[in-house]
Amino acid sequence: MSDYAFIPAAQLGYAENPGSDHPQISETHSRLGTMLDFQQGYFSDFAGQQRQEQRDSYEGGPHRYSSGDFLSSPTTMPPMLNTNDLPLPGLPNHQAPLEPRDVPFAVYDPHNENIPMSKFDNIPSVLRHRSRTNPKRPAYWVLDQKGKETASITWDKLTSRAEKVAQVIRDKSNLYRGDRVALIYRDAEIIEFAVALMGCFIAGVVAVPINNLEDYQKLNVILTSTQAHLALTTDNNLKAFQRDITMQKLSWPRGVEWWKTNEFGSFHPKKKDDVPPLQVPDLAYIEFSRAPTGDLRGVVMSHRTIMHQMACLSAIIATVPGSEGGLDSQSALFRDKSTRPFAHGGTGEILLSYLDPRQSIGMILGVLLTVYGGHTTVWIESHAVETPGLYAHLITKYKATLMVADYPGLKRAVYNYQADPMTTRNFKKNVDPNFASVKLCLIDTLTVDGEFHEILADRWLRPLRNPRARDLVAPMLCLPEHGGMVISVRDWLGGEERMGCSLILDGSNTATLSEEEPEEKTRFSGHSGYGSLIGGTAIGAEDRKGRNELSEVLLDKEALKTNEVIVVAIGEEARKKAGIEPGTVRVGAFGYPIPDATLAVVDPETSLLCSPHVIGEIWVDSPSLSGGFWALPKHTETIFHARPYHFVEGSPSPVPIDLEFLRTGLLGCVIEGKIFVLGLYEDRLRQKVEWVEHGMDVAEYRYFFVQHLIISIMKNVPKIYDCSAFDVFVNEEHLPIVLLESSAASTAPSTSGGPPRQLDTALLDSLSERCMEILYQEHHVRVYCVMITAPNTLPRVTKNGRKEIGNMLCRKEFDNGALPCVHVKFGVERAVLNLPVGHDPVGGIWSPLSTQNRQDNLALQEKQYSGVDYREVVIDDRTSTPLNSFSSLVDLLQWRVSRQAEELSYCTIDGRGREGKGITWKKLDTKIAAVAAFIKNKAKARPGDRLILMYTHSEDFVLAVHACFCLGVVAIPVAPLDQNRLHEDAPALLHMISDFKVKAILMNSEVEHLLKQKPVSQHLKQSALVLKVALPNSYNTGKPPKQTNGCRELGFIMKPEWVASNQPALVWTYWTPDQRRVAVQLCHDTIMGICKVQKETCQMTSSRPVLGCVRSTSGIGFLHTCLMGVFVGSPTYLVSPVDFAQNPQSLFLTLSRYKIKNTYATSQMLDHAMNTMPGKGFMLQELKNLMISTEGRPRVDVFQRVRLFFAAAGLDRTAINTIYSHVLNPMIASRSYMCIEPIELWLDARALRCGLVFPVDPDTDPSALLIQDSGMVPVNTQIAIVNPETCRLCHVGEYGEIWVQSEACVKSFYGSKDIFDAERFRGQTVDGDSQVTYVRTGDLGFLHNVSRPIGPGGALVEMQILFVLGAIGDTFEVNGLSHFPMDIEYSIEKCHRNIVPGGSAVFQAGGLVVVLVEVIRKAYLASIVPVIVNAILNEHQLIVDVVAFVSKGDFPRSRLGEKQRGKILASWVTRKLRTIAQFNIKDSDGADSQVTEVAPPRSEPVSVRNGSISGGNGSGKYVESSSTPIIEAHIPEEHNQKYLIQPEEEIPLPHGISEMPTHYDDSIRENSLSDQDAASHDVNIVPPSKDYVGLPEALLPEAISGMSISPEIPVNQDENFNNVPTSTNDAHHAARSLQDEPPEPLYSKKPVLSPPSIPSHESLEPKNDLWSLPSRRQGVLRAVNIGDRDLEEEDWPEDPTIQNSSSSASHLHHGSSRYDGSGYGSAV
Repeated sequence: MSDYAFIPAAQLGYAENPGSDHPQISETHSRLGTMLDFQQGYFSDFAGQQRQEQRDSYEGGPHRYSSGDFLSSPTTMPPMLNTNDLPLPGLPNHQAPLEPRDVPFAVYDPHNENIPMSKFDNIPSVLRHRSRTNPKRPAYWVLDQKGKETASITWDKLTSRAEKVAQVIRDKSNLYRGDRVALIYRDAEIIEFAVALMGCFIAGVVAVPINNLEDYQKLNVILTSTQAHLALTTDNNLKAFQRDITMQKLSWPRGVEWWKTNEFGSFHPKKKDDVPPLQVPDLAYIEFSRAPTGDLRGVVMSHRTIMHQMACLSAIIATVPGSEGGLDSQSALFRDKSTRPFAHGGTGEILLSYLDPRQSIGMILGVLLTVYGGHTTVWIESHAVETPGLYAHLITKYKATLMVADYPGLKRAVYNYQADPMTTRNFKKNVDPNFASVKLCLIDTLTVDGEFHEILADRWLRPLRNPRARDLVAPMLCLPEHGGMVISVRDWLGGEERMGCSLILDGSNTATLSEEEPEEKTRFSGHSGYGSLIGGTAIGAEDRKGRNELSEVLLDKEALKTNEVIVVAIGEEARKKAGIEPGTVRVGAFGYPIPDATLAVVDPETSLLCSPHVIGEIWVDSPSLSGGFWALPKHTETIFHARPYHFVEGSPSPVPIDLEFLRTGLLGCVIEGKIFVLGLYEDRLRQKVEWVEHGMDVAEYRYFFVQHLIISIMKNVPKIYDCSAFDVFVNEEHLPIVLLESSAASTAPSTSGGPPRQLDTALLDSLSERCMEILYQEHHVRVYCVMITAPNTLPRVTKNGRKEIGNMLCRKEFDNGALPCVHVKFGVERAVLNLPVGHDPVGGIWSPLSTQNRQDNLALQEKQYSGVDYREVVIDDRTSTPLNSFSSLVDLLQWRVSRQAEELSYCTIDGRGREGKGITWKKLDTKIAAVAAFIKNKAKARPGDRLILMYTHSEDFVLAVHACFCLGVVAIPVAPLDQNRLHEDAPALLHMISDFKVKAILMNSEVEHLLKQKPVSQHLKQSALVLKVALPNSYNTGKPPKQTNGCRELGFIMKPEWVASNQPALVWTYWTPDQRRVAVQLCHDTIMGICKVQKETCQMTSSRPVLGCVRSTSGIGFLHTCLMGVFVGSPTYLVSPVDFAQNPQSLFLTLSRYKIKNTYATSQMLDHAMNTMPGKGFMLQELKNLMISTEGRPRVDVFQRVRLFFAAAGLDRTAINTIYSHVLNPMIASRSYMCIEPIELWLDARALRCGLVFPVDPDTDPSALLIQDSGMVPVNTQIAIVNPETCRLCHVGEYGEIWVQSEACVKSFYGSKDIFDAERFRGQTVDGDSQVTYVRTGDLGFLHNVSRPIGPGGALVEMQILFVLGAIGDTFEVNGLSHFPMDIEYSIEKCHRNIVPGGSAVFQAGGLVVVLVEVIRKAYLASIVPVIVNAILNEHQLIVDVVAFVSKGDFPRSRLGEKQRGKILASWVTRKLRTIAQFNIKDSDGADSQVTEVAPPRSEPVSVRNGSISGGNGSGKYVESSSTPIIEAHIPEEHNQKYLIQPEEEIPLPHGISEMPTHYDDSIRENSLSDQDAASHDVNIVPPSKDYVGLPEALLPEAISGMSISPEIPVNQDENFNNVPTSTNDAHHAARSLQDEPPEPLYSKKPVLSPPSIPSHESLEPKNDLWSLPSRRQGVLRAVNIGDRDLEEEDWPEDPTIQNSSSSASHLHHGSSRYDGSGYGSAV
């Protein structure tokens, strides 16, 4: 291989980077893909013959029309039309496509008027012709940015070098005709590029220009998608590329050879004119470019297309009038000897261009047209136009006849001249600028700037000596996404009469052009449309001149918003009125469509032809256009071969027309036959407006063009560097987003090396508000969101060497939350119109109004309650003895000992799977007796005493439990203390000791060793001292004195009073993730009932062992560890949770070895196992029932993950079963032995928020909520779904509270005497069986019937299954709709990669919906806020009020990794949570910061009223007060008295619960206060319910939808508590706010109501109510300001306080309480 070839794999030191991310191409396979002879007419659709025919893009990015329903193709009908799209009666008035014009003469060689260009079939043949006829004429001059010549080449040399490139490709490359070759050159290497391009054409290969060598990803995508194995470049490029690859640690694209064409030399044939014959395929080159959406697409160009476009452009250039006269005066020059018209002869044109010559129009004019016409191109670097005077000097020096430019470059040159004309005039001594040679100034643009045209022509071209200044300006409408082809430019070709449209606007300003003027008809009658060139009535020169001018119109701005075109002024009148006519937009025209082009204006949404004078998308068809995208057949069909539709008479449906078009993506219209473009499809915003007309709701869209908005912003908003806008489709609504670049958003140091500048947040906020106001005032755009970034930070696209903001790239980054945004401000109050409102916005879904509405709609549906499988008798499978005859487990154990004394009862399995020494039933009895004797004698325990059992998971624990049963003492099992969480566990233990009056703590040796460790013992002692709790004695029962006698022999037998239904035998303590305790008591009959239900439901027998592992202190874990082996008479194997954590496989080996049939697990257990061990090495085919315990809604991913993971172990998929466990019943529902996979339902989320259950198809409703069932009811269990307020059974189709009646239900909370708690266990339905008493779970759910073919012979079996949605106390209501925080949090956590999994918390505090988010990185958090807000709005139709961020690890979490919601809320409300930034979404106070870095306290308190009714002007900022906060609440009228609560009193814990404060040190300090000291100490105020409102930011209550957080204080157990009824707002003002539609909240800067008189401090001192919770006291919280006189409404003293007033219990009755299921009454 010659030295011009560079093969990366053959280079010394070349090594592939294994970490590189580039596609790998198989040499053999990919080579086969290119070994094709494309002589078969390469394609009618160039996308059709590639390997990857079905792909949608090379990179997977979105396309312009891919998201809509308006994709047009020849084989599909348009989407269903709504009533607005249907035509009016009669024939619709469509604007028919414009007919094509012809070139009215033959195009001849500009250098030889006798050679027609039609004799050449392709560009290579023209090139050879140039080298023969004009060998020494210069083809290119290349200048640098200073105007100095750096290179030049003649046609002879250019052709010779191109022939050499072709020869080397043919002889050395082994490529086939039609293979692709990459061209990689810099823009200044235009000569090398032209040589390589022409060489590829001559060699018959397809050129693939790649113009951005720095974009390695793009380079790789192009090389891979085109299967290019050869790349042509220069030596300098190759060295730079190799350097970049080495620095970035990338690898060379595989399978590609790199040739340096600058070293090829020239072609020297042996004989003159001995050149190989041309064998050119149809395809010439593939041009890759990025669409506005950012995706990369290649457009294919054929030689036939190139030649046709070159002929059109040459004809347009040739007919440009000279400086001496017009077209008509030169018409004689355009006829040959046979009187045929042709392009005039001459020496060719001089093109002066600074556009990129490697792509789009820069290559079409600078390379292809140069070769076609034999012109000379002078190319200069784009920066040259920035030097004042240089551009004008080069025009003069080279006598340029054609200027090829764009607006940015021309504006720089023109404005430089306006600022200092003499610099241009004196740029070169003795050389005056002279533009007399210029015939045309071609401007590459998509929209016309008529205002600049006046400056360009009259103040630059004309002063610099061009008398035809106005005629020079010619904006070109090119398609940069579709190959850069020109579809419209000013021309003097004529023939516009044949286009079939009106060429003269009628006299009125409303632009009704349906009919032409009679004079017009007369003028055009009698000729064929070409005037004097063909025959008929001659068209005057003046009329011709008028048509050839650049048209301008003034359009009505308001009409444009509805896509209507109303012309206010046209032509010279439009220029005069521009700027002074209010409410108008100045729009310039390009010209007529190019010859042979058919043009249509089409509605882009419906693909219907537009009516005349309506804005639509411009569709065009021409032989000068490409045939499609490379290797994207789907998009080629929809973009390049689109067919519009129209209505025809007699057809109710639209029909396609026969023509196929290219969709340009440009929006505009046709006026007088000329094309007016307003912008790209992506540059148009839309927004819905709604109003009421004649009693009917009317909704329409208004349309706005980004360019018009940008102009308004730049003119009216200061300190803006650049801006852009787009809309996002959220919640079925288009919402405008504005992006601003401002120096005020930059943190760059003011001086070099200085500190970063601090952001002026108030300034950024004012800029955002100003932007919103300007756009609303001038355009009535209701901006949804304004984001501000530093200058030059938004995504940009490169065009002709300059970068401009790409708004679709911005939108893509916006959706990803990746914009470098430092400030964000929302305008949701104006922009968001379609927020749903419930039937009762104040009362919520459980109010009588909402309930009645549901009942009326579902009146014909059945009530929701389950059947009952009663089983009175439970038979022992060995002896057929009825087990229900035993009154306690103690008696049953003694019976087991007598019947199967020597059989195995318990055995421990260690971490390696080895068995410990087994215990027989007899040995078990003696060991229990020994422990019981030890407890009785050593601990002095008496019946009824309470003992804490703190054991590791061991036989010692089982022995202690049964020993307590034998002694009649109450066992309280707890887990051992965690050394790493002593701040939680120590107070929890101490409060249990205090609350339950614990006499002793029983433990084994391991726990004793733990408690004797110095850190643990000291922590316990200090905490006990602070909390004034006496630590009881502890006893190690691990080694009791040996006994040879059993329990019966020693007299440890049950006494009748111990088995009474009200005598507790066992206390289960449950701990929420927040370390909040719920304690329930189990009597012996309850224990037997739980075992009975478990045995019968799970079909447990004595032949299969039982396994106990985790969570053995309560619930189903305790059941399987301590009870079920005794109840069914089977051995129990114990696996330590510690061993499982270290070696999860030990558990599954035990299950496999002992063929255990039923066992339990938790989702956390299984997650740990699947993450740390392989799912093989054991077999689980004998495991028939793996019960996964869930306390709420089951996780939908667990079943599938477990099934796949354990599939190799033989675990049957029907053995994976969830069970619904609850504090009050360990198994309310179970999927055990249902023999089917989980039932999945997709629910309509909108209906769910209204309390309705409506299954939907997820394919049609992407926002549907997926839930899985929790199973069927166990034996002896009945479930009812009940309205928690009315206590009536719910109908099928709605959800309600789950009520359960079962032997397995506990009968009471332990230690609670609260009436409300007692009511939880006395639930009775109003319309159901009055004999049935239910337990109220506080969870929401519904029953659902399904049928499955699981019966004999595949018969259908109908099953009634339970679906659990979540706890009532976790929900919150906004606008009368109920939301589950877990669903919102799931939406948040999946919306952005920077959010920690499980790192979000949503709650309602003070009427505000607050979102706390835990993020991995802290940079540009403002860009994540809209992503979060949009995700919630789109999926939940909810606007949150506050979004705050915390660093990763700052969320308090439980030992299982669960987020502690209560602590998160408490620490945020009390300002103890370290937030990085806080953003207020609804904001009526523009002066406040949108970004809060833990703001300092305000000096003036602000009243914030209920934010749960969204609407109006926002819900106010979340504020804080330096003084005591103001609280406002309300009770029903019958109790409408005013009470005051003092802050000087401590708040106790309710009975049966202990909970940890956010900061343990603070809690110790608070609780160490004496009663006297407490008077001066602030405490947390607990709101009465989840609907509590009016909570300022500095207030210290922890209010999360029914969850109350209190400090740790011992409880006075003799105290009774009442649940105080609440309301969400003051009744008077709530009613008044609902009178208007839509409802709006009331806002005020003072309390609305004040008490008539305020008692003195002394009269309010608490007497005997020191330990009462405020929410349980006889009264409510009321916002007041304490003073010495009555308060008037306008008074607003500086120091408000909260005081207490006691009242008799007779004022309130618990029956008036509104039950919300939160916290199990005072037990939680």
